[in-house]
Amino acid sequence: MEELALKLSADGIHKKVLSPGKGEIPNYVDGTKVTFHYRSSLCDGTVLDDSRTMGGKSKPMELILGKKFKLPVWERVVSTMRTGEIAEFTCDVKHTALYPLVSQSLRNISVGKDPLEGQRHCCGIAQVHSHHSQGHKDLEQLQANPQPLIFTMELLEVLPPGSFALETWAMTDEEKLAAVPQIHEEGNALFKKGDTEGAAEKYYNAIACLKNLQMKVEPTVCVYNVKAYFKRGKAHAAVWNEAEARADFEKVLVLDPSLGPAVAREIRAMEERIREKDKEEKGRYKKLFSGSSAAATTS
Repeated sequence: MEELALKLSADGIHKKVLSPGKGEIPNYVDGTKVTFHYRSSLCDGTVLDDSRTMGGKSKPMELILGKKFKLPVWERVVSTMRTGEIAEFTCDVKHTALYPLVSQSLRNISVGKDPLEGQRHCCGIAQVHSHHSQGHKDLEQLQANPQPLIFTMELLEVLPPGSFALETWAMTDEEKLAAVPQIHEEGNALFKKGDTEGAAEKYYNAIACLKNLQMKVEPTVCVYNVKAYFKRGKAHAAVWNEAEARADFEKVLVLDPSLGPAVAREIRAMEERIREKDKEEKGRYKKLFSGSSAAATTS
């Protein structure tokens, strides 16, 4: 432990154990999923974020190691912890420069917004120096005046690779494209059961995947990728984003007219899915209306 503490200190990270946890330090190989609560503070004690209260609810953070999270120091420090351990890490500014960007995404997620809302088509460092933080005064000040931060972590769970299903945020671009139709079908199943709230969450996750991919397919430097547009068009069609799907398919036709027959098939399939969805919704609302009318008559 002393050797580990020395290595951290040499890299500008100072650890203070508040509660030791239990067992040995897990084997933190890439692909390991860690779940933890965190509190981020300035060195004067001012709290920036707390996973137990963010967005009015308590929701721990989940990370999959090796997925290039935008704040690498979190992977570094959590990998020194035992399950159940609570520790305080004071991190030099070289480790915290991207925190305003990460915090903005986490705050968006906590209130049901797209995590990428407010972020521009530029690299992380450029975003930090753009002083654009969607009205968060504390983050604007931190952007303008980068400084060391204190992260207080409580490690709740460590799961080895392959023992859990990947969340959409942890998927590669190809995995996200492949997952969107499946998420859409799960949403349909929930909608048919009358669980509109659960269905809406599934559809939101699918659309969030698409928005994340859109940031990469349409960078400010116009490098077009026909395959990416075609796949994204299919993904939009799967969740009934008709206008967006048609726009992507039109770009495919402009860039590679030979794909006309394939695009036509996808558009026909989309139109059929939309008709089926409209029919299901009309039937559902008709049933609900008939039920309420019958209840009114009997009363």
